[in-house]
Amino acid sequence: MKVGFIGLGHMGAGMAANLLRTGHDVTVYNRTRPKIEALVAQGAKAAASVSDACSGDAVITMLANDDAVESVVFSDRGIIGSLPAAAIHVSSSTISVALSGRLEAAHAKAGQRFVAAPVFGRPDVAAAGQLFVVAAGAPDSIKAAATLFDSIGKGPSSSPRRRRPPIW
Repeated sequence: MKVGFIGLGHMGAGMAANLLRTGHDVTVYNRTRPKIEALVAQGAKAAASVSDACSGDAVITMLANDDAVESVVFSDRGIIGSLPAAAIHVSSSTISVALSGRLEAAHAKAGQRFVAAPVFGRPDVAAAGQLFVVAAGAPDSIKAAATLFDSIGKGPSSSPRRRRPPIW
């Protein structure tokens, strides 16, 4: 997939590197240039802005909190205004339920898809591509993003006991 990745902190850098290693076409954006350069050296394309990271099939955000996510999603030239119709925003940040609901509604209004996919693990686990990913959203959106989750996580949970969100 052609994917943008926004937020290259301790977790995001490892996640983006695994997307590259598994063959995805990755464009990266971060406020600090050195974090971008480390991934460009591994084959990523550098984005000069949030908008530049939103031209593909999906964009993943891995940011610190609600405020950081809101600023890149709802700002001028942010994700909502830049992501193509039918493309997917995967939010792997730990955010509030209220913000997740706002994101889902705003993306639907823009003709885009949204998957809330928080991850569990530490930076070394992220670098190893072994995170637990809990994906919630429309089933077709989760299915469309599954190759991304396969790149960063352990693989889907196969427990037949009860219906629950896919866990990678």
